[in-house]
Amino acid sequence: MALSWKDSIYVQREELARILREPLAQLAGKCAPVWGDREKLDEVLLEGFPDIPHCAFLYALGTDAVQISDNVGPTGPMPEHFGRDRSQRPYMKEPIPSWGFLLSDAYISLYNLRPSLTALQVVHSDHGALGYLGADFDLRDLPVTSELYEEPGYWRQVKGDPAIRGGLFQQTRVESPMDRNLEKALSILEELLTQRGIFQCQIHFSSSQATIWVADDPFRYRILDHEALTDPDICLVYPLQPYPENALIPQGDIGAILDTMRSLRLADKTIYLRMASINLFNGMISLTFSCDGSHYMPYLEFLLKDTSFWF
Repeated sequence: MALSWKDSIYVQREELARILREPLAQLAGKCAPVWGDREKLDEVLLEGFPDIPHCAFLYALGTDAVQISDNVGPTGPMPEHFGRDRSQRPYMKEPIPSWGFLLSDAYISLYNLRPSLTALQVVHSDHGALGYLGADFDLRDLPVTSELYEEPGYWRQVKGDPAIRGGLFQQTRVESPMDRNLEKALSILEELLTQRGIFQCQIHFSSSQATIWVADDPFRYRILDHEALTDPDICLVYPLQPYPENALIPQGDIGAILDTMRSLRLADKTIYLRMASINLFNGMISLTFSCDGSHYMPYLEFLLKDTSFWF
């Protein structure tokens, strides 16, 4: 089953916790006998720093979250952090599990303003908890241990600007240059999508333009303005290419998808389609209406709904 972005984060965090928990627990055990002695704590942290994978900084905190050691990093101690109160930092506000180890959620660091996370290990003595061993990590230094997630293939609706929704019935569609030549423009886009190597297309009906991505040059987009969308010669710019075998949208359905978009653009003067997109490889259609609400859905579900569903 494909991972969602939340699943992917969970898998990544589980793996990071696995590789960090044991070395931090061992180092915490070495800190306990010298707890409260700043110089000796720094020595223990310096000696143990190479054993904590991917670590940016190590430090010791009292139970009140005030720092009782220097920051220790790859260049040595950083004494300016001694006495620092970390009680308001995000990782100090998360509950520490009963087993005494916490891998925090990611946050933006104060030191370099980059996404970071912190591991906290409770330091114990025979009389109870002494404080915490803290380890900071820059997300740039952490390995990626999970697969890249895939976008879900189900229908999602996202509400837009409430100011636009509030004034919906005080507006009406103004005919754009594309509207006046919509059949020709959509025929050109159908040719580009089915015969000319275009795999993604965003159609901006109100501003009379389309943004396209070409399979042979996928990292750059190209903009077709109204003039290009009314000139079939634009197709000559893009050489003929076989329709991609791994596309999720069948070649024969592209025309029906565009025709349905045309209907949604013209069917109503108040609620109308402002922008739409097609991606051949993930099989999804996106729609943004005049109320600023957006919909993302599989192409087949889109084709099964006629205009009466939307209006």
